[in-house]
Amino acid sequence: MLFNSYIFILLFLPLCVIGYFSLNHFKQYHLAQGFLLGMSLWFYGYFNTSYLFIILASVLINFILYRLMEHYRGKPFCKGLIALGVLTNLGILVYFKYMDFFFSTINSIFSTQFELLHIVLPLGISFFTFQQISFLVDAYRGEIPGYSLLYYASFVTFFPQLIAGPIVTHDELVPQFLDREKKTLNYDNLAKGIYLFTLGLAKKRLIADSFADLVSYGYTTLDRLTSISAFLVMLAYTIQIYFDFSGYCDMAIGIGKMFNIELPLNFNSPYKALTITEFWDRWHMTLTRFFTKYVYIPLGGNRKGRIRTYVNIMIVFLASGLWHGANWTFVFWGFLHGCFVVLTRMFKKFFDSLHPALNWLITFMFVNVAWVFFRAESFSQALTLLGKLVSWNFAPLDSNFIEIFRLKELKKALSFFRIETIYPQFLITAFFVVAMLLILGRKNAYERMQTFKPNALNMMTTLFLLVWSVFSFCGVTVFLYFNF
Repeated sequence: MLFNSYIFILLFLPLCVIGYFSLNHFKQYHLAQGFLLGMSLWFYGYFNTSYLFIILASVLINFILYRLMEHYRGKPFCKGLIALGVLTNLGILVYFKYMDFFFSTINSIFSTQFELLHIVLPLGISFFTFQQISFLVDAYRGEIPGYSLLYYASFVTFFPQLIAGPIVTHDELVPQFLDREKKTLNYDNLAKGIYLFTLGLAKKRLIADSFADLVSYGYTTLDRLTSISAFLVMLAYTIQIYFDFSGYCDMAIGIGKMFNIELPLNFNSPYKALTITEFWDRWHMTLTRFFTKYVYIPLGGNRKGRIRTYVNIMIVFLASGLWHGANWTFVFWGFLHGCFVVLTRMFKKFFDSLHPALNWLITFMFVNVAWVFFRAESFSQALTLLGKLVSWNFAPLDSNFIEIFRLKELKKALSFFRIETIYPQFLITAFFVVAMLLILGRKNAYERMQTFKPNALNMMTTLFLLVWSVFSFCGVTVFLYFNF
């Protein structure tokens, strides 16, 4: 089920909130938690019920392993259990996400004829797999108290963060499920949650999806791109993925707020970063945390010399690239980021000596170019776009680029002021300028929520954005991170 759908906004979410707090009101705490678990499973299996068998099997296998580790803690057999648990989770992930990638790579290198399996990738498998690996590792370290199957399953399947994060740890979520003080409807949290959810929905539907149309058109007409249009396509994807992922993170945290659940911050204005290291401290923060805690530090982190540190960084970023998708373009994207992180560490004094504005520009342009490989379906497609970018072809802008941003709801206002008659490129210019101003010149949604007050102005703003976003629904526009 999608956050940006009629059934979620008009049926699922109200029903879930009302049912959960009604049961808690009558002190049916376990029944309320079971209700929330059932609703989360409905949310997950809405489009494809076969997904339910996968996630339920994953939950049961990991819970059994967790209980066995609890029983054999401190004994040699426990090491075998944690190894089995990690390998099982990674094996499931590899089978569903990477088998065709593996076979196609072998076929292309050795001219073999392995038949591709064309396995449908279960939604969110990368997220709930990593979440359960972190749980098993923490259980092996003796950092987890005894949890029942009900609360473990709720931890894995809690619907706001199930599909695209944040990747939460047990100590961030389960104690909140067990806290009786969080079982009562909190109108202040409800107002904040609706406000944050609406901002995220507006980011996704009104901004990200508008730029998505330009990106899709650009990547399907690469041969006709000029230098200017290639630059706009590149920048459009940079803006699209920002507002798409930022919107999802806002909506997830907002929904959590409605249930009095505090989810960890996962997105913190990454395009304001002055260095690539700071970018990764702000982008998909819980994924960075996972790789740092469970990959980088166990490899030795920065404790075994400079060269080993650089190798560990590259391993982490190559793994991060592969985690994002079963394509060598994703691996190369991770490789580029790893190289830039290593370079900034190697030449730290040089980068520190640069003016902050220049550091920001270098980082932002690098991120833009790297996103080309992230978005492209092949190296050829990525190199074609970059080639167009430096072709020095400054022909007039394709009229279809301008047409994409002529939203129906703006046509009457524009015709009244006759803006487009005087300046046909007004809308596309306005979209890019406003988007960049929102990214760089405004507080992000999480920062705005800290000072949020449920007053008349905020209520009208929320209502206006919610109605506009809902009435602009057309077709199915999934979040980009659903693919990972």
